[in-house]
Amino acid sequence: MIGKIQSFPFSADKCSRVLILGSMPGVESLKQQQYYAHPRNLFWDMMDELFGAGRELLYEERLAVLRKHGVALWDVAHSCRRKGSLDSNMTKVEVNNFRNLFKMAPQIHTVFFNGQKAATLFRKLVVPNLDRSMKFVILPSTSPANASVSIAKKKAAWKQVRAAVSQTLGSQSESLR
Repeated sequence: MIGKIQSFPFSADKCSRVLILGSMPGVESLKQQQYYAHPRNLFWDMMDELFGAGRELLYEERLAVLRKHGVALWDVAHSCRRKGSLDSNMTKVEVNNFRNLFKMAPQIHTVFFNGQKAATLFRKLVVPNLDRSMKFVILPSTSPANASVSIAKKKAAWKQVRAAVSQTLGSQSESLR
């Protein structure tokens, strides 16, 4: 039996300028009730390098550091059915309420996807109902399952997040359609 799982609330505030989206937390993250909790997931290593939000900080402190830098964090899926942690096992996806997030955080101008699955779900389930333009960037997944991309290439790609937080709303949009 494949169980129904649910994502976490977003971490954002009215000053958020960029949004990082995953697809759905993995088994370890759900167990710990923390985004990117698997010890081999590189997400918090990237956030440490970019913003000083590393694993040495308590989880709530890491989220606060990201918010302080204008970085919001969430998942595309509100809930789904999935066996294990692999995105490819996701079925019956229900999308999060992005209208409410973008209303609360109107300065978000760039959405970064932590892997292809998050971008695919967003394109299919959110973009048709999106009433604003923004830039979309697909980054290599920080998941340990994404071993085909070197850590050096991942780090280089993820530096775009740091650059984007200093940009303002109205920068050139890219379509996911």
